Amino acid sequence: MSEKTFSNYIGGEWKASASGEVIQSTNPANKTEVVGSVQKSTRDELNEAVGQAKGALKAWRKLAGAERGNYLYQAAAIMEENLEEIATTMTKEMGKSLPEAKGETMRGIQILKYYAGEGMRSEGDVIPSTDASAFMFSKRVPVGVVGVITPWNFPVAIPIWKMAPALIYGNTVVLKPASEGSVTAAKVFECFDKAGFPAGVVNFITGSGSVIGQGLAEHNDVNAVTFTGSNNVGRNIGNTVGARGGKYQLEMGGKNPIIIAEDCDIEAAVDATLSGGLKSTGQKCTCSSRVIVQSAIYDQFKERLLEKAKDITVGDGMDGSTWMGPCASEGQFNTVKHYIAKGQEEGAALALGGNVLTEGNLKDGYYIEPTIFDNVTTDMTIAQEEIFGPVLALMKVETIEDAIDLANDVEFGLSASIFTKNIDHILSFIDDIEAGLVRINSETAGVELQAPFGGMKASSSYSREQGQAAKEFFTTTKTVFIKG
Repeated sequence: MSEKTFSNYIGGEWKASASGEVIQSTNPANKTEVVGSVQKSTRDELNEAVGQAKGALKAWRKLAGAERGNYLYQAAAIMEENLEEIATTMTKEMGKSLPEAKGETMRGIQILKYYAGEGMRSEGDVIPSTDASAFMFSKRVPVGVVGVITPWNFPVAIPIWKMAPALIYGNTVVLKPASEGSVTAAKVFECFDKAGFPAGVVNFITGSGSVIGQGLAEHNDVNAVTFTGSNNVGRNIGNTVGARGGKYQLEMGGKNPIIIAEDCDIEAAVDATLSGGLKSTGQKCTCSSRVIVQSAIYDQFKERLLEKAKDITVGDGMDGSTWMGPCASEGQFNTVKHYIAKGQEEGAALALGGNVLTEGNLKDGYYIEPTIFDNVTTDMTIAQEEIFGPVLALMKVETIEDAIDLANDVEFGLSASIFTKNIDHILSFIDDIEAGLVRINSETAGVELQAPFGGMKASSSYSREQGQAAKEFFTTTKTVFIKG
């Protein structure tokens, strides 16, 4: 794959930034390999993108839902033709294994198809009036121009699961992807360009968060902003958009627990813990981070977990034979190293890993061993703060009630799971766990596109993405009263 510099896509045209500056994206598996470059855009260019989106809004929202859906179907078809190239770019840009990257790209395609069908669904209700001679109904209408700010860990799925519902419900879009995933996002936007969306309906602009991301939050012509990323940035986005009367949606961090009950299927629980915690190098907001195990099986579970974790293969993921890739960037690599050192400083026992991998080809990338801590207590930093890396924290409890209390003892509330065969434990967990995504006998990671997704507490602004729940954010309700 040859290096390419991608321009912004504004008003139906690819345009280089007047700044003359670009941001290089390098391969985290090989720090010397440049995957591609994107524009370091200016506020003036953001203003142009927003202006184009605003100008295209009236004609786009007046199209029939089925007609808007046809554009989404076309984008999905073109993405499917380019699936291999998009997935390969993703693997090279952020280190996700090629099978995972293909799966994510296919998911983006399925999301487009799902929301294309939403264009044929009901957009309101008939409501009885107290006036027998009148007709009253409600209808959903678009909020307007939507700013979309996305992270690097899912550079295809997250932009699409935000853009697709925004578009089908009649909004226009300005996407600002994270720089570490911008080349992959640009590959997706090439497909949107080929799909023939009317000029200004979809816009793509890259640059620093302080200029482009903050600019979207501050812009009075951006009616709504949907954001996925860190808590600090998310809170600032929400405060900024809210202060000017805009609508905002925030999906942020997680510190997700997986509870292992003494009556569980241990093999299944071990496999789910490793998959949910270490797959994608732990770089999912829904990844398992805290492993809360009943004392009766703690030693047995730990022994089997360590045995299987030792078999994890680490590499660049291009041939599909390796299970775990590098950290996505130097910054994330340093963050993970910091938390591993912090865990040791605070008294957690390092049961496995914790080292930087430097043998053979691994020396050229941001590789860290799969890491498992033992004897972790809830007051430790690694039990409270999101790490976003291949680090698991084992925690021992006596009862399921203790496990649920411990699981809730963090500021986050994104996802949580339990492994048990006891129906009483399952029902208690469902009722008492403080998380937006609750999974039984399954890993914490994993979101289905047709189901609402979002967190509680500091993980979210309490709105929901995906499925038909997305309609709540991307539309507003208009009530109509007609009297002859």
